[in-house]
Amino acid sequence: MRPQRLRPVLIAVCATAVVTLTGAVPAVAAPAPAPVRAAAVAPGLTPLTDLFAQRLLLADKVAAAKYGTDKPIDDPVREQQILDDVAARAVGLGLDPAAVQAVFRDQIEANKVVQRGLYARWDAHPSERPTERPDLVKEVRPQLDRITTQVLEQLERTQGVRDRNSCEPRLAVASVRSAFGYRLDALHLEGLARAVSSVCSG
Repeated sequence: MRPQRLRPVLIAVCATAVVTLTGAVPAVAAPAPAPVRAAAVAPGLTPLTDLFAQRLLLADKVAAAKYGTDKPIDDPVREQQILDDVAARAVGLGLDPAAVQAVFRDQIEANKVVQRGLYARWDAHPSERPTERPDLVKEVRPQLDRITTQVLEQLERTQGVRDRNSCEPRLAVASVRSAFGYRLDALHLEGLARAVSSVCSG
């Protein structure tokens, strides 16, 4: 895939779709209370991009847990643990460990895009800073771990689709559906564009 070429296209298309279909850009860090289940009507890559969207929305909680503490956004030890884990699990699923690591590295970097964006917003607008600090270990990571397992399952199920030349346009459509279904704002759209960079292998 050519992530540098597709990323701005995805951002523009997703942003246009959200504005057109909802009439306005949603507020930052406001996950949809009842997301439209795009995967139910658009099988293929949409279940995968839905999971990416869910993971991006959890980045809000990660940011809230770390903001104002000595915990940095970058956590190389934790990141390597995740990459080592998914590589080992990929083997059992018949997937290329390096390719799976690339997908999850994108998820990690996409998460950081959202965290950094929220930090900048909260620094500029103190009144919008989170009033609660989620428990990163007990509350957030179990949800991230669940999504990790589901992403691995979807990577296995979509291996044939992701190997085809038609993967990129399919991925763009799936990303738009997930962006609309989860009411992603501009910051999370940027994260989604980063998250899909290594999905297509054809």
